[in-house]
Amino acid sequence: MKKIRKAIIPAAGLGTRFLPVTKGLPKEMLPIIDIPTVQYIIEEAIDSGIEEILIIDNVDKTIIHKYFSVDEKLENKLLETNKKDEYDLVHHIGTMCKISYVQQNDPKGLGHAVSLAEEFVGDEPFAILLGDDLMSNVGGTPVLKQMIDAYDKVGSSILGVQEVAREVVHKYGVVKPVSIDGRLIKISDFVEKPKTEEAPSCYAGLGRYILTPKIFELLKTQTPGKGGEIQLTDSIKRLMDIEGVYAYDFEGTRYDVGDKFGFVKAIIDFSLRRDELKDKVQEYINSLVK
Repeated sequence: MKKIRKAIIPAAGLGTRFLPVTKGLPKEMLPIIDIPTVQYIIEEAIDSGIEEILIIDNVDKTIIHKYFSVDEKLENKLLETNKKDEYDLVHHIGTMCKISYVQQNDPKGLGHAVSLAEEFVGDEPFAILLGDDLMSNVGGTPVLKQMIDAYDKVGSSILGVQEVAREVVHKYGVVKPVSIDGRLIKISDFVEKPKTEEAPSCYAGLGRYILTPKIFELLKTQTPGKGGEIQLTDSIKRLMDIEGVYAYDFEGTRYDVGDKFGFVKAIIDFSLRRDELKDKVQEYINSLVK
């Protein structure tokens, strides 16, 4: 069974929920204090054993390329001014992983975006990390690594899920369990944004996937679905007719950083973990409560 070495990060969306700032700055580059959200997602992948990453972007997001490239001019200037810590930080960003790019300039949906990664993936199983979903599992195993470990046991596609309140299931893709073994869930259906009373469970898909390369054959013949777009969910449902598909109820906290309140929550939580900020932030929160 081939190991999972590659991951793709779809990042071609317009970021309309964060206008007007995303008119000039990709939503993936919006910072949680001083680190772009996409960097946290790449670090999760690297910490999970991923060796190569493909970012699917568009023609207006070349700033992402620049950020993750080696900037010799800046690095030399930092060394000349004896700013070694800053040099190490910047150099790490430019060399942290092998990152490639492909453009999706015609927004035809997530399924279409994933289909553009076929040449990059080849005949290997691979991971998908959605840029709106920032994961944190402080002191524990990274979310993607939990899923990779589960894949190593079953050798099948896996969707990252967590239980959500029933009154909000209509916001998510929801899986239908067949059997549950600890955190591993065999599934028979994946319903996109069901009505509350029709949801097959409260296990919602939250932006992490491990898929076998069989998905590319299905994406090629996938008819447009909701919104006239090629939906990844539709092809995953067809994949269930061919091979087993599982969900994994991962440990950790998921932040919807494509949502303004989710973004604010991430900033607060991450700042409370930073030694240079936590006391001041906590003091300020306490003052607001008073």
